Amino acid sequence: MIGLSKNVGAVKSVLKSEDVLVFEFESESGKKFAAIYADGLIDKQLLGELVAKPLRAVGKDVDFEEVRLALASPELKEGKKIPDAIKEISAGNVVLFVDGEKDFFIVGLKSPPMRAVAEPPTQVAVHGPREGFIEDIKINLGLIRKRIKSDKLIIKTITVGEKSDTAVAIVYVEGTCPKDLPKKVEKQIKAHKIDIAPDSSYVSNLMAKRPHSLFKQSAAAEKPDIFCAKVCEGRVGIVVDGSPMCLTVPYMLVEDFQSVEDYYVNPYRATTLRVLRFFSVIIGIFLPALYISAQLFKIQIIPFQLLLKISSSVAGLALSPSVEMFVTLFVLEVLNEASIRMPKYVGLALSVVGALVLGDTAVKAGVISTPAIIIIAFSAICLYTVPNVVETTTTLRWLYLIVAGSVGPFGIILLTVYLISYLVSEQSYGAPLVAPFAPLVKSDLYDSFLKANMFTLRKRPKTLKMKDRVRLTVNED
Repeated sequence: MIGLSKNVGAVKSVLKSEDVLVFEFESESGKKFAAIYADGLIDKQLLGELVAKPLRAVGKDVDFEEVRLALASPELKEGKKIPDAIKEISAGNVVLFVDGEKDFFIVGLKSPPMRAVAEPPTQVAVHGPREGFIEDIKINLGLIRKRIKSDKLIIKTITVGEKSDTAVAIVYVEGTCPKDLPKKVEKQIKAHKIDIAPDSSYVSNLMAKRPHSLFKQSAAAEKPDIFCAKVCEGRVGIVVDGSPMCLTVPYMLVEDFQSVEDYYVNPYRATTLRVLRFFSVIIGIFLPALYISAQLFKIQIIPFQLLLKISSSVAGLALSPSVEMFVTLFVLEVLNEASIRMPKYVGLALSVVGALVLGDTAVKAGVISTPAIIIIAFSAICLYTVPNVVETTTTLRWLYLIVAGSVGPFGIILLTVYLISYLVSEQSYGAPLVAPFAPLVKSDLYDSFLKANMFTLRKRPKTLKMKDRVRLTVNED
């Protein structure tokens, strides 16, 4: 017979924190129990109703199995080792010890602080569902189950983090997803050991086959409808506890040019917007570099009337064109970073002061020219038409500025050729990063920068190499 105080003491000798509480109570006949839990992570009302209240009526000679039958909690399992009890308490469960018993019960009464399901701030849609993922993995998996009511939907949960034990769910549709893909994803995640994984970005880095690449290798979705659509196409989804951003692989670069509501609007409108986003990103990356290159090396490519305007604007400037552009871009990045980090209302005032007062004063003082401000501002606006790749495109803009200011047009061409060759060789779990363009897959072009109607997209993307490619069967009658 194991004394209750011995079990409680063994747990408290490890979990010494004051927020780990011990709730000792006994039945009307004198049978003693002890529930240990982390304060703030469980529902105390349910602890009283589903655990303490039913056990008040048991007899003094009740055995372990009779205690299990008396408990009313739907989430109930047994434990045998103290280290397991410590792990479950840290995870937010209640561990119930019975006087005279070595084994214990693990009662699932989790109620951690969380926000309500709401529209995500980064993927706002005029058409389509408004729900977005939150930081609780169970709620997120429920939102997925709500949309995919199939017995083929498989969810496998693993843990990541030596100290955090973060739950990570691998989600896929059996028969649609390539058979070995979920195992590859799981193996890649488990291949690394890390102390803590507080967000899906940590898991994304663990999954990356080339972690030092400038381009990301997994897509992120904050809306369950987009996530479920990608999973049903044959991808593997990764849901991380504590993160509202869920991941999908394989990833293709063209995905980031597809907006949330492209599949809810007219296909002609969706195609127009996708092409607009593509050219906006190209302009955002190349425009500052081309401006510097033209001024320093190939001034004849600028139209004569425009050249006259630029010449009058830059006359008397103390800075060279390349230094001027670097200073302007540096100031823009500083203002952008400050406006994000500072309190909301102060940040708004800072943006107005920086954009209007500081810019106008700098031009009047002859530090920078009006064309430089226009080009940098327009470039930034263009890049934010595709916010999912803004980190990569901002870095590329700096690289092109350096090359253009030092080598000129020839450097821009060389860097572009290198990036294209790099992208062509890059893959994400078997899918080429620039598919369906390289290699060319004609059937997948209808959902790339083009957007065909659903009757044209009867089959799933060939690039993903799934067995079941048919997603729409049309009745010809």
